Amino acid sequence: MKLKKEIQIIIIGGTGFIGYHLAKTCVKKKWKVYSLSKKNPKKKRYIKGVHYIKCDITKKNKLKKIFEKDYDFVINLGGNVDHSNSKETYKSHYEGLKNLVEIVSSKSIKKFVQIGSGGEYGNAKIPHIESSTCRPKSIYYKSKYLATKYLLHKFKEKKFPFVIFRLYQAFGPHQDVNRLIPLIIMSCLKNKKFKCTEGKQYRDFIFIDDVVRAIIRSLSNKKSDGQIFNLGSGKPIKVKNLIEFIRSKIKKGKPLFGAINLRKDELLKVYPSIDKIKKKLNWRPNKNFFKNLENTINHYRHEI
Repeated sequence: MKLKKEIQIIIIGGTGFIGYHLAKTCVKKKWKVYSLSKKNPKKKRYIKGVHYIKCDITKKNKLKKIFEKDYDFVINLGGNVDHSNSKETYKSHYEGLKNLVEIVSSKSIKKFVQIGSGGEYGNAKIPHIESSTCRPKSIYYKSKYLATKYLLHKFKEKKFPFVIFRLYQAFGPHQDVNRLIPLIIMSCLKNKKFKCTEGKQYRDFIFIDDVVRAIIRSLSNKKSDGQIFNLGSGKPIKVKNLIEFIRSKIKKGKPLFGAINLRKDELLKVYPSIDKIKKKLNWRPNKNFFKNLENTINHYRHEI
C-alpha cells in the first residue's frame, strides 16, 4: 500500500509515555502529528511540531468535532490511568473506544490501532497465545477485553481496519515513576530502603522503542487488519533478578525483599508467545534487554 506524502496521524493519549515516544518518531518521519488527551503534556514530554488537542474520549459530541478532519491513522493509547475508580476505568477504556470507532467508521482511515493488554488473558495457560480463552480479572482488563470483542465484531461486520496489540510491561526513558522499573531505579538512585515482594514472579518487559516499531510496522501492512498480536519480549525476567541488576548498576538502594506479600490471585509467571507477530509482521524485539535497561537507568540519573 502506497502512503501519501503528508501522513496525518492522531494519537489518543499522546501525552503519555508510549504516546510521547510514538509522536516523537512520527515527527521525525515528517508526518503531521496530532495528540488528543485530557491534559496538556508535561514539560519533559512536550514535542515541537505536535498539534496538542484537549478532549475526553467519553465526551462523544466534542470528539465528533475533532474528527471532522480526516486522519490516515488513529492510535488509541487513551484511557483512565487510575484504575481504582471502576466506573471511570470502564467508561474510558470501553465506552471511549466505542465512541472513537463509531465516529471514525464513516471515515476513510487506513488503520485503527488499539493498545490492549496481556492482562486480558487472566489465568490462561502460559505462554499466552492470541487464540487463548480470555478470563480477565480486574475491571481494567475486562474493559480492555470488551474493547477487543467490540473491534472483532466491527471487523466481521464492516471490515473495520483495526489491529490490536496486547502489550506486556513496556519500559524506557520518560516513564512515570509509579511504574515498576522507574520506581526501582529512582529508589536506588536516592539510596532508599524500599519494600518489595520476594521477587519470585516472572514478568515480560519490552523496551519502548520495540513497541513503537511494532505500531509503525502495522500501519501500512494489510496482513495486520483484524488481527490481535501479543507485544512483549517472549522471555520473562525474574523480578528479583531485575531489582538486583538495577541495584548492582547504581550501587545504592536497599530492597526489602519479602516486605510485601504476593496477592492471593497473583500469577507467578506471565509472558506471551510472540510467534504470530514475528511471522505476520516480521517484527522482533531488540535482544539486548540489559543494555536497554542500562540506558533507561542513565536517563533517570539526569532526573535527580
